[in-house]
Amino acid sequence: MTSLFSSENITGFFILVILEVILGIDNVIFVSIIFNRLKTPAESLKARRIWMMTGMLSRSLLLFGLSWLLQQKGKAVLTLLNKGFDLSSLVMLAGGLFLIYKSVMEIHAKLEGEDPNTNKQSKTQISLVNAIGQILLIDAVFSFDSIITAGGTAKHIEIMIAAVIIAMIIMFLFSPKISSFIHHHPTIKMLALSFLVMIGLSLIIEGWDAEKAEAIHLKNYIYFGMAFSFSVEMLNMFMRKKIEKKRIVELNEPVLKNQD
Repeated sequence: MTSLFSSENITGFFILVILEVILGIDNVIFVSIIFNRLKTPAESLKARRIWMMTGMLSRSLLLFGLSWLLQQKGKAVLTLLNKGFDLSSLVMLAGGLFLIYKSVMEIHAKLEGEDPNTNKQSKTQISLVNAIGQILLIDAVFSFDSIITAGGTAKHIEIMIAAVIIAMIIMFLFSPKISSFIHHHPTIKMLALSFLVMIGLSLIIEGWDAEKAEAIHLKNYIYFGMAFSFSVEMLNMFMRKKIEKKRIVELNEPVLKNQD
């Protein structure tokens, strides 16, 4: 037990927590958009709690089966166009397609608007069951990256599980603020949706050929583009607020009618 608290393991624990939070940002962006489409704040809170609990459970179970999961890498489950796909590849392909589809539908709803002949409230809102289904599906996809990272960073299963749980708690605590921020800033929401399209594309590329995607450092380019775009938008928002503060308020003067 004392070996778990060595300086190497403690350092690996903190590094893993940071990596898990960074990798979980994509997940938080997606679920935040889903939370904003629920009917009531109570449903949003319930869905958020379910997301946290299932996220912890699914990642912990995958960590226990990590050795088996790694053994399945390269073992073709499905062959398509003379190319074999293992379990991890199929999950990434399905998750990437779902992410792109869902993001494009959200962008369409926000920019094109809803059908005026239908109830707008019912079109934009989704049920709790629907939201939980979508969250569980995409969370399973993001769990693969999370678990592979954990396996390559820490040596003890106890450290991996503790780091994953701490990272999920951090994401749970900050998700309401992220959700509110995205909801109140339309340009940020459009950026977030475009980020999800890029992430979905990267998942498809990784699922199709993981080795080439890793060789060209695909994720590094995507995350750099996301960080740069977000920084530009933050600068725009800061400048707009600065300009608004400097605006001079012009009072309406009373107009006197000509008595002649």
